[in-house]
Formats: sequence, structure tokens, C-alpha cells
Amino acid sequence: MAGHSTHTVTNQPPELAEYDLFAADRALTEAVERHTDPALLPEVRSELSGLGRTSGSSQVREWAVQANEQPPRLRTHDRYGRRIDEVDFHPAWHRLLGKGVSAGLTGAWTRPAGHVRRAAAFVIWTQVEAGTCCPLSMTHAAVPALRADPALAAEWEPRLTSAIYDRDLRPAEQKAGALFGMGMTEKQGGSDVRANTTEARPLAEAGTYTLTGHKWFCSAPMSDGFLVLAQAPGGLTCFLVPRVLADGTRNVFLIQRLKDKLGNRSNASAEVEFDGTWARRVGEEGQGVRTIIEMVSATRLDCALGSAGLMRQAVAQAVHHCTYREAFGGRLVDKPLMRNVLADLALESEAATALALRLAAACDDGSEQERALLRLAVPAAKYWITKRCAPVAVEAVECLGGNGYVEESGMPRLVRESPLNSIWEGAGNVQALDVLRALRREPGALDACLTEIGRAHGADHRLDRAVKDLFTELADLENIEGRARRLVERLALVLQGSLLVRHAPPAVADAFCASRLGGDHGASFGTLPAGLDLASVVERARPVS
Repeated sequence: MAGHSTHTVTNQPPELAEYDLFAADRALTEAVERHTDPALLPEVRSELSGLGRTSGSSQVREWAVQANEQPPRLRTHDRYGRRIDEVDFHPAWHRLLGKGVSAGLTGAWTRPAGHVRRAAAFVIWTQVEAGTCCPLSMTHAAVPALRADPALAAEWEPRLTSAIYDRDLRPAEQKAGALFGMGMTEKQGGSDVRANTTEARPLAEAGTYTLTGHKWFCSAPMSDGFLVLAQAPGGLTCFLVPRVLADGTRNVFLIQRLKDKLGNRSNASAEVEFDGTWARRVGEEGQGVRTIIEMVSATRLDCALGSAGLMRQAVAQAVHHCTYREAFGGRLVDKPLMRNVLADLALESEAATALALRLAAACDDGSEQERALLRLAVPAAKYWITKRCAPVAVEAVECLGGNGYVEESGMPRLVRESPLNSIWEGAGNVQALDVLRALRREPGALDACLTEIGRAHGADHRLDRAVKDLFTELADLENIEGRARRLVERLALVLQGSLLVRHAPPAVADAFCASRLGGDHGASFGTLPAGLDLASVVERARPVS
């Protein structure tokens, strides 16, 4: 029997799949080229395109769906009543995490141009399944903190930077690769970690302690080791807590419950109890914040990179849909109002990518000047980029209309994920206060930021005027804390503007400066001023390899 004509599907876009997420992202590919030694570039391009094709495959996308539809489950006891405190994941989670580890997402510290190539990979991989990015980020970021103790670093760093994923819980000495988590916050203090009450008691063996206390948020509780903060006799101190002890017995690591989160549902976050838990000190007693801040700085940059990846995927889906979808006599992408919305979203995505990759390049450089830049620019970028992610994701859903509101589109998962990076590793106020702290204590940080911004001096009058306005904000330090968010926003915007004026196509730089720095912009997306080349901006954002 012939099919009914009402069942014919028309005016629907082809699925955006089986494509190279790296090659299809012009802003990302150009940033990698900009910050990579030409001699290394063929190798880096090939590596990232390989990951891009993997990430764009239907198989990997299906694993991401499965990992989110079947979230982790806590098993506190085995069938005999023995306490085991294990987290069970769907097999798709392990496949995805294994891909991330093998792609070098924990290995930046041991490779040339390691931070830039890893940053680009992180932007790509976040678009596939952001939940696995948590343990990948923690493992990557643990390395600089562990270097406070050269013996610990020598022992653990080869495992953490390994490209081998080993999921089994057994002594780390027996594993070719290991993952790390982190436990800093407690219920009575949150971001105020100095209010922590977990107690650390020294043991006879130098540098070893037992911990007793509760951690309100423990990231990636299935990991092989954790960096935690606790109160030692000499003050707040950083400790390494192994999940399994050298003799094969389980360390006391009592997982009380898994958090039921808005997004990031494939990943486990837990409340844990320490009750005579064996730990090894990292750094000196009383220097816990100073020791662990190296880890925090790296994970904050990952927050910016992750949000840049989520925005890129949201924009790619919106532009792709509107390129094929027709309404009111023509393609949506050609309608002036929709083009304005898409271009506005594309500007936010490209600016985020440019700034995040620039900071990754500073990590590779490692000079005193670049380290000073990171001290101020990382919290500013973390603050601004992560805050822009949620409105971008929501507006991108609106571009797809009802098609974007159903789970099958993948867009709801992006929306649920989009607020996370703004909260993780210190919410907006924490980042703003950290910028103020850097301004007061490290004048070299401001000098480094202004040097970076100044490289575009004279290239655009709106940028120059925005820099003058920033100087005005900095000159008026009275009641500065109440204006901290305004200051940090302006700092992030002029950093982005400086990068786009120097490196982006004129249409992108012009539209960004007119709207974000020139003030010709409304309160919502799609309010870019007239006279801009928006068609070029949208075409640049179209995901075509």
C-alpha cells in the first residue's frame, strides 16, 4: 500500500553528524595555528582533526546519550554487607572517558605545545559529553599542585599524564594510568575553604596523617586519588588521599550519597566522609590554599574552555538548522532578523574561543610575563565566558524552535550543562574578588594584561575608548568591591576585543567592537546595529569541514 503523503518529511535539516568538529570550527583552527610552532602544526592539526572526526561521529554521540540516560549509581555495600563505596557507570561512560584520556586531555604537561593542543581538544570534547570533562580536568590540574612535593610528583605524574585509561580500583603503583578528583568544600563554608573543619592528625611516619571529616562536594569520587584540604596542627593543609592503599586494602572513603544535579548527569559528584582516612601531605602545613591554588587555576581555565565548547556546539547547531530550514518564503539564515541573532551568538562564541586559547598559550610559554597575565586574566575569563554560556545556549534553542526543546535534538542537555562552569571552582563573586586580590597584591598582573590589550592600540577607536573607560574604573578604587563585577566584565571584553581586532576577520572584529565595546547593542541577542556584515559572520560560524 502506498505511503500517505502526510508522512513525507520535508523542510527538515540533515542531521549534523559525521563531520570533523575541529576542521569545521574556523575560530578554533585559526587560534591553534596562531599559537603553535609552525614545525609542530602538521602533527597538531592531524591529532585534533582525528579527535574532531571521532567527536562528530554518530557512534560517539550515541554513547553520550547513553551515558546521560543511564547516570551513575552508588553501591555502598556488597552482597555480604561489606562496605565498598563504588560508583557504577554505564559502559558508554567508560568508552567516552577512555577516548578522552587517549586523546591527551590529561597529558598537557609533558608535550610540546601541550596546553594549546589540549585546550583545543577540550573545546572539542566538551561538545560531545561534558560530564567526562570533570575527571579529565581534575587529573590534568592535579599535576602542578603535586609538584609542590617533588617526590610525590615523580611518583604520580607519569600516571596522571598517561594516555591509558585503567578503570579498575587497585593500588596506583600497579596501574599504567590514574585519575584524580578533588575535595575542598564543606557544608559550613562552601567557597570559604578556610572555614573547613576536617581534621588532620599526624602519624609517626613523616608526612602522613589520618583525616576525619565531611566533604560536601567531592568531584569524580571513582578516581584513584584526591587532593583535599584539612586542618593540620599548623593550619589548613593540602593532602593526597589515595583510593586504594599500597597493600591493596581500600582507604576509608565513605561515599554518603551522589548529588542529583541539574546537568552534568553522566558524571558523579559526591558527599564523602573521612574517618581515620590515610593521607599524605602535599606542601607545607598551613600552606594548603597556596598549594592547591595551582590546581584551581588550571581547572578555572578549563571552565572557560568548556563553556567555549558548549557555546560553539550551540551556535553550530543553530546555524546548521537555520541554513536548511525554510519559513515565510526563504531560508531562515537569510532572514535579516534571524541573521542578526545568529551573528550575535557567533560573536560570543568566537570571542570566548579566542581568549581561552590565548590563555592556554600563556601556559605553554611559562615566562614571568605570561604567568602574570594568567593571574589576572584567568579569573576574568572564567567569570565572563562562563556567564555568557547559559544565555547563548538558551537563545540557540530558540533558533531551532520546538525542534530544539525536545531531548532528541541534544539541545536540552546543552542548556542543562550551561550554568555549571559558572558555579564550579568558585562562582562569579569569587572570581571577581580574586581579580581584585590580584590587582592589589600583584601589580605585574595588571601590567601584563594592559600590555596584551595594548597590542591592538589604534586599530579600532571603540576598543581604544573602552580601554580608557577601564582605566577610569581602575583609578577609582573607592567601594571597588561593589563594582567588581563591572570591572571584571570590562577587563574580559577589552581582552576579547584586542584579540579579535588583531586576529579575526574584519566583519567579526567590527561587529564585536560596535556591540560589546561601542555600546550599540540591546539587552538580548539579535540586537546588533545596522551596517555590519552579518552574513559573513554567520557564514564563518557555519559548521562545514
